[in-house]
Amino acid sequence: MIPFHQEKKLFLSYTLKEKSKNNLKKKSLQTLCINSLEDLKAHNINVISVEKISSLTNSMIFATATSARHAKALSEKLVENVKNSGEIVLGVEGNDDCEWILIDCEDVIVNIMIEKIRKYYDLESLWSFDGSLTEIHS
Repeated sequence: MIPFHQEKKLFLSYTLKEKSKNNLKKKSLQTLCINSLEDLKAHNINVISVEKISSLTNSMIFATATSARHAKALSEKLVENVKNSGEIVLGVEGNDDCEWILIDCEDVIVNIMIEKIRKYYDLESLWSFDGSLTEIHS
């Protein structure tokens, strides 16, 4: 039988390794989503880290599409790439009118909007009040 203090040390070591793996997974998923958006020429790609203020997700990505058709193409490509990488997509909302499409990849939520909708809702101001906004591509 393993003494309690050694058992606790083993548990903490395992927990830290798992946490490190999860952080790497989150970053690679975020990078995959950004690359998918860039591949099809999304505009004004911004990332906001929300893990300190929300239990829903770790980061939110915002991108502008030039038209509803462009938004639909961006979302379809992103979903395809995420699924092909072995990650899961929990849900996609907004495919009907395609002015604002939300893709929930659990650790990353992607918002693809046409410019008019993005300006109107201004979600980056709502979520990045603490300076956590990272501008990727304009």
